[in-house]
Amino acid sequence: MEGALLASSLHLPLFSSMLPLRRIFTASLASRSVLPRLVSNTLVSCFPHRNPLGFRNKSLASPLMASGFSTDDSRRPPFAPLPPPDADEVELFRGLEATLGSSFSSDPLSPPPHPLVIVISGPSGVGKDAVIKKLREVREGIHFVVTATSRAKRPGEVDGKDYYFVSKEEFLSMVDKHELLEYALVYGDYKGIPKQQIRDFMAKGYDIVLRVDIQGAATLRSILGSSAVFIFLVAESEAALVKRLINRKTETSEMLLVRVATAREEVKRMKDFDYVVVNAGGQLEEAVKLVGSIIDSEKARVRQRRAVI
Repeated sequence: MEGALLASSLHLPLFSSMLPLRRIFTASLASRSVLPRLVSNTLVSCFPHRNPLGFRNKSLASPLMASGFSTDDSRRPPFAPLPPPDADEVELFRGLEATLGSSFSSDPLSPPPHPLVIVISGPSGVGKDAVIKKLREVREGIHFVVTATSRAKRPGEVDGKDYYFVSKEEFLSMVDKHELLEYALVYGDYKGIPKQQIRDFMAKGYDIVLRVDIQGAATLRSILGSSAVFIFLVAESEAALVKRLINRKTETSEMLLVRVATAREEVKRMKDFDYVVVNAGGQLEEAVKLVGSIIDSEKARVRQRRAVI
């Protein structure tokens, strides 16, 4: 009688697959503590994908069934059978949407990468300007920040393209107005990076390339931390570097000695950078390709760098 009442209250369908339940109800009344568990296990074996009984008494369902199945039929989307596997693409696509109860989004699964700030540094004579110039020729979406300096122009340099050449007084005025991201006194001349130029081009989606000396890179690291990419450019050997400095013919012998001695110390700072690129003599394109690969790998990071200027 009690088994019959329980079956009635649960609205059990009467077909052959439910015979194990009837045996459980009639044979297990003396051990009622195991009845709910046995009922639940039998139902799961008979109906592995749904709860056909719509349990009203949650104590009769196992924790798995209680958490995995909804008891509110009104919230369930109407059943939509999938098209056959030989259906065309459009029919299968729509059928999957109907079965899942939602449309497939065409939005990108991966968000667009943030603009990068790339700091390129290294000792004098390693070819920073040559690498950056070639990089701008072969890669779109890059803005090279023109540095302000108080030094005089060298032969062939163009104001506003290579540097912004200003007087010492003008430079110190920019410092007072907090218009520079970083500045330093290098070999008796001031150099600094204008902030607004960076902000304007980052807002347009450009990657920013900064060319600084080792001292400037250390300052930028303290300001930007790991939000920027720091690339250390070196020659293939110390001897090759010294020959490049000699062949520039831009310094006196005394100044050349200072630059060589400084370069020896600056190479020791390589460990403070994220990447190192060798710009070997006659292999400029290889160095530029490696810098481009670094930029591509940074843009593929799951946790991307994001510099705020």
